[in-house]
Amino acid sequence: MKAILDFSLEDLRLYLSKQNLPEYAAFQVLSWIYQKEVFDFERMTDLSKGLRSFLKKNFQILGLALIKKQVSCDGTRKFLFRLGKAGAIESVSIPAPRRITACISTQAGCKFACCFCASGAAGLRRNLSSGEIIEQVVYLKNSLKKRVNNLVFMGIGEPLDNYDNLLKAIRILNSAYSLNIAARKMTISTCGLIPKIKRLAQENLQVGLSVSLHAADDKVRSRLMPVNKKYPLEELLVACREYFKRTKRQVTFEYILIKGINSGTAQAKRLVQLLGGLDAKINLILPSPFRKEFSAPNKLEFLIFRDILLKAGIPLTLRRPRGVDIQAACGQLRLNSLSNTTP
Repeated sequence: MKAILDFSLEDLRLYLSKQNLPEYAAFQVLSWIYQKEVFDFERMTDLSKGLRSFLKKNFQILGLALIKKQVSCDGTRKFLFRLGKAGAIESVSIPAPRRITACISTQAGCKFACCFCASGAAGLRRNLSSGEIIEQVVYLKNSLKKRVNNLVFMGIGEPLDNYDNLLKAIRILNSAYSLNIAARKMTISTCGLIPKIKRLAQENLQVGLSVSLHAADDKVRSRLMPVNKKYPLEELLVACREYFKRTKRQVTFEYILIKGINSGTAQAKRLVQLLGGLDAKINLILPSPFRKEFSAPNKLEFLIFRDILLKAGIPLTLRRPRGVDIQAACGQLRLNSLSNTTP
């Protein structure tokens, strides 16, 4: 059976037309799903019985199976979904006073093996389809009974390694017939795939770009992130400058402060030089418990690092860990093994 969430409005119109079915029904079907949260074709009462029967025989609406939901003491919720033989993925909702942010996975596993991140520990199983990416957002919205305001593609996987499915999902989620989430409220995180960053800059989309930097020189970054050996810092920064030039969107650089590795004064000063002239901000992050040998710097070292950046005029934020007690914080999401997810 086909997954109907893989279909854009144009796709569904074309498909129905080829089956000699009314094209206009495509809008009705997708409105039932996205706007009315009806996930049973039989309940779509303004469709003919014949069309409902056809849809039921040829399409499925939901394909992810919820295995487990956990709620953190800070209100963060983590959802574990089974992907059949491909293991499982996790999605996270993060509440704030004026918004709900959904952290969405784009792959089952990850092949880039950043040493501070649990998501790549089991390697890559497969890409998610555009519908599987979308379904996570639909599920979270339905479960929370609240509108999802912000999307961050920072869950399991490297989003730009699943480029076509990611972009299709973004365009559908951005559409008025779907969830109508503004492109400026979506952020794509990447470990630094330069060709895909350059391609994204050409898409005429106002999505945010968040780059996992985590070091200010190639030696340290290659130790933490093997992808740096293929896409080194100097070339990465050129691509980021091009992204800003074409989109006028400020680039965010994620930086996990790890004591004894990248949190010293020399690294802070090098970071200032690296980002000179680029409209960017730094998101400082404390290490997750995934690697016990990685610890946060002490308060004085953190303040010195922070002040060097601030005095240079680089805006920064400290990402406060959310959902640590349920392993939902940055770097903690991981692909569960099939043996752990089979009921």
